Amino acid sequence: MSDRDGELHPAAMSADPRPRTSTRLQVEQAVRTALLTGRFIPGKAVTLRGLAKDLGVSPMPVREVIQRLAAENALEIRLNGRVQVPEMTAPRFSEILKARLLLEPELAEMALPKLGKTEASRLKELDDALDASLGSGDTEGYMFLNHAFHFEIYKAARSQILLPLTESLWLQFAPYMRTVYGRVGTSSLVDWHKEAIKAVHDRDAGALRGAIAADITEGMGMLGRRGLEAINP
Repeated sequence: MSDRDGELHPAAMSADPRPRTSTRLQVEQAVRTALLTGRFIPGKAVTLRGLAKDLGVSPMPVREVIQRLAAENALEIRLNGRVQVPEMTAPRFSEILKARLLLEPELAEMALPKLGKTEASRLKELDDALDASLGSGDTEGYMFLNHAFHFEIYKAARSQILLPLTESLWLQFAPYMRTVYGRVGTSSLVDWHKEAIKAVHDRDAGALRGAIAADITEGMGMLGRRGLEAINP
């Protein structure tokens, strides 16, 4: 998918015929990744047929995926059948931020007993790559790696309730934050990931909760509000 026009890149999926379930799962993964890296532009509509063409599949699996994501409030289907990321408003932003601060530190603490040296090494690799993306101004790379870092922790909790809720929240705020990063850059972001990695090494639940909460507050919180102020001065 192009950063500019909200279209999925044809190479994202093979056009070869596949079983319906397999195709739907691939479509879902492609669209979710596009949302998480901000390739959908908030407020810019696309068509089901256009998405299907870009992915090299029939409209049916795309329709199923879009309906599911609409139920998660990550996308909305307009009366004319077009699909778009919902516009971000101040009340919606505040509620998403509050939900993240409630869920993610708790999820990280739940995951801590299941995080060991292997996971800590993986977190460091992701953070090093994330630092490189920040240094080069690679916003899409930053968003992909930031998600990977957080969910390397969260998935270890194996939560059947909090994890899906958190995944849904990320789908809802990522496209908006991609727009914000494009305007203000990523150089001003404070890196709390190293504190999180240290907390994992030290088995310090309080420090891990604090690092995750600070990362959310100083990342999405500060820059996101700045973006809203720019839209609604």
